[in-house]
Amino acid sequence: MTGKVFTVAQHKGGAGKTTLSAQLASALDQSGEKVLVVDVDPPGSRTEWHKMRSQTLGRKNSITLFQTQGWKMVRELPRIQREFDYVIVDTPPHAESESSIAIRLADLVLMPMQPSPLDVWAAAPTLKLILQEKKPLMLVMNRVPPKSKLNETIKDKLDTMNIQVAKTTLGNRVAFASSIMQGLGVGEFDPRGMAAEEMTALLKEIKKHKSFKEAGRAA
Repeated sequence: MTGKVFTVAQHKGGAGKTTLSAQLASALDQSGEKVLVVDVDPPGSRTEWHKMRSQTLGRKNSITLFQTQGWKMVRELPRIQREFDYVIVDTPPHAESESSIAIRLADLVLMPMQPSPLDVWAAAPTLKLILQEKKPLMLVMNRVPPKSKLNETIKDKLDTMNIQVAKTTLGNRVAFASSIMQGLGVGEFDPRGMAAEEMTALLKEIKKHKSFKEAGRAA
């Protein structure tokens, strides 16, 4: 077994990078996958989430945390990823060298983006890194207001740039933040809520990404 690597990357702070990576880890864990989360972000937000998760769930917390620095990942990740189904790497903002390494190791790069022109413009450095490394990318629109015409306009713009945008969007919902505060994902916090439905749909979409099918054919 060699775990698939999802790198969650975005140079702009506050886009929802750590929230997306934590929610994705929880959703994968709930679906019965063996999950490793790698925190290379100096503030350690993912580490704090994992600590809270251990307090909330105790021994039922089956997600493994690994803290490291970007340059060490090149040596360490290929060794430890064999023990997991999925590896989720949370990268630091404004750290090009760390992000570049994490992107290079990814099977798929996920980039959260809020539906605003400022966020689109701020994504340029991250997009440049991903293109340089020739890695598959899926943009995830995050904190999307209901009935947002701007969101559709931005998605159309990104489509014209040949950037794949997930069909599933994550709404501007309190459940995302509330679940994180308890070290949980929305599927554990409120299984019947809209946020949980969105994460379930997003996970299905990610697992169907063409990069995994191509990897399977190559193997």
